[in-house]
Amino acid sequence: MEDFNAWLSFPLQENLNHDLAIRRFCPARVEQEQGGGGGGGGEWDEMLNEIEFSSSSHTTSTPCLPPSEVDDFVDSFINMDHCIDDHDIQSMEKQQSSSSIEYYDQDGIETFSMADDLYGDVLMMMEEEDDHVDMSGLAEDFRVAKTEMMPGDEEASHGVDQGLNLVHMLLACAEAVGCRDTKLADSLLAQIWASVSPWGDSLQRVSYCFAMGLKSRLSLLQNVNINGTFNNDMMDVSVTSRDDKLEAFQLLNQTTPYIAFGFMVANEAICQAAQGKEDLHIIDLGMEHTLQWPSLIRTLASRPEGPPKKLRITGLVEDHNLFELEAGMRALAEEASSLGIPTEFNLISEPVKPSLLTRENLDLREGEALFVNSIMHLHKYVKESRGSLKAILQALKKLGPSVLTLVEQDANHNGPFFLGRFLESLHFYSAIFDSLEASLPRNSPQRMKIERQHFADEIRNIVAFEGLNRIERHERADQWRRQLGRAGFQVMGLKCTSQARMMLSVYGCDGYTLASEKGCLLLGWKGRPIMLASAWQAHGVSSS
Repeated sequence: MEDFNAWLSFPLQENLNHDLAIRRFCPARVEQEQGGGGGGGGEWDEMLNEIEFSSSSHTTSTPCLPPSEVDDFVDSFINMDHCIDDHDIQSMEKQQSSSSIEYYDQDGIETFSMADDLYGDVLMMMEEEDDHVDMSGLAEDFRVAKTEMMPGDEEASHGVDQGLNLVHMLLACAEAVGCRDTKLADSLLAQIWASVSPWGDSLQRVSYCFAMGLKSRLSLLQNVNINGTFNNDMMDVSVTSRDDKLEAFQLLNQTTPYIAFGFMVANEAICQAAQGKEDLHIIDLGMEHTLQWPSLIRTLASRPEGPPKKLRITGLVEDHNLFELEAGMRALAEEASSLGIPTEFNLISEPVKPSLLTRENLDLREGEALFVNSIMHLHKYVKESRGSLKAILQALKKLGPSVLTLVEQDANHNGPFFLGRFLESLHFYSAIFDSLEASLPRNSPQRMKIERQHFADEIRNIVAFEGLNRIERHERADQWRRQLGRAGFQVMGLKCTSQARMMLSVYGCDGYTLASEKGCLLLGWKGRPIMLASAWQAHGVSSS
């Protein structure tokens, strides 16, 4: 193990300030973030923004991280399985010395090597890259590497060194951005552009998205208000159109289990709570599509006690094309009718807020069983000290739903410190991009759309924005458990673990993992939690 740590501790480039890299990151600070991130330490974000951006000094009182701790972090980033022993090292060394270059060895260790099919794709698409990125150096690097690459220990080790150096540069650049050292950040970002690519291996692709996020945050630093806070109005929160987002979301649902897992668990929880009930009413928070409902309708139609007498679905819609949603709902209503379920759809074009969540506004009717559904939406209302989420949850409880389904990304992307959020999100999205690498070819148009039109937008929002414009405020399961518990909800036991495992087997990829934690189901990649799916009932309401 000592040999492996020494192997990871490679020398950095001379122009990279090693002491600067992640010097403010420490386990105590992460623990503080997780304890008070989005759930309780509300006022920290704005206070720290004022301190960070009004200070003219780039120094900080937090001790520098020793190089060994920097390497430990990079090691955990590269090794997503988090468990390397002597046998693993021998397997890795054997893999690196083989005659063929693989993207991953048999133990899941990423080698960051580039296969022959990558160069043609990259060089053909190089001219299509954004104007602000100088890709000529990268193109030349690819040509030289293509000519000189010979399989063996030295080349494989060099590929790993390049990947580790890229992670170090990203961390150093994030540190410089956090300290408002724009000159150093620009210099580091220029080096990063030469090593990243939206068409490369998983590390190069995810690093490209984070580099774009850092570039956006740097541009915001040029427009800091007098009081030291961001002027977010100078930039669009999203650079992706609504139609492109929806297309990428649909592709993600088709090619990976992340979205389908959430739909399946939520639908099973609704069906479980709807046993013996005849009139059902579902409130869908932040409805953007109708992808979830065909499966639910077919399941309800095949209930042992017979289909329900009526099903109503009310969608609370924000900034979406009502015409497309209405067309999808009409098609669903026809399918439901053919299965013997009279179905009524309604759309309310208003954002989710406590004043909207009343029996009158939602047209709740006597004798209906109410269900509230939230698929990756409630995290947008975690607004620190503003208490937005708390008020929404309390309003939902007053409605008396039979069940509240909650599907969210299981990640701590709402900590009060920028660098901590950056590190956490780098870990999180690197696991997702690693899973895409195992499922889709690098030149896949579907993969490109998923990464550029869905995940890149999320990463940019987490990295670049603050205040009201930072809406991707993902929380971990423990934080959601605390928030829902304070609002009067308790977790409802789920009975669909076997169905979830069967669903994962369909994708034919061994990297996906499933775990149960205090009544919640967690879908992960190589042990790293990615998606949280859960169901909640008001205190005193027993599950059927």
